[in-house]
Amino acid sequence: MRRALPVLVLSVAALIPVWRYTPSIATSAQAPPSPAEAPSAPSSDVSVPPSASSGTRVIAGATIPTEKGDVQVEVTLTAGRITAVKALKAPAHPQTTAALPKLIEATLEAQSADIDAVTGATITSDGYRESLQAALDQRTGT
Repeated sequence: MRRALPVLVLSVAALIPVWRYTPSIATSAQAPPSPAEAPSAPSSDVSVPPSASSGTRVIAGATIPTEKGDVQVEVTLTAGRITAVKALKAPAHPQTTAALPKLIEATLEAQSADIDAVTGATITSDGYRESLQAALDQRTGT
């Protein structure tokens, strides 16, 4: 019986952080701009027609809802190559903030949506790849 009170107090103390936890909701955050990004483009799910002089297209992928929040990317294509990727929508979460530059770098290296997820940001990585693939599908019309 003497152990019951400390066990009860410690159990309640251990549950307080769980009760206070608030998950991130569908807020959008923008990744820091990279030097390779093109000027600001429309943030809708439509593509911008190719420029006659540069052959550059900016295509926004679909908005993908995830447990952490919506994810949407915009891809800049020049002469058929991915030259920049910008996060239009991303969860306001520390892991997402850390993962986006890694995902963008991997995309530029792979030149496709066939990239690995970032450890600790699997949900965001999956949403990123799905939105990226939707944008790339618009490029080829598939």
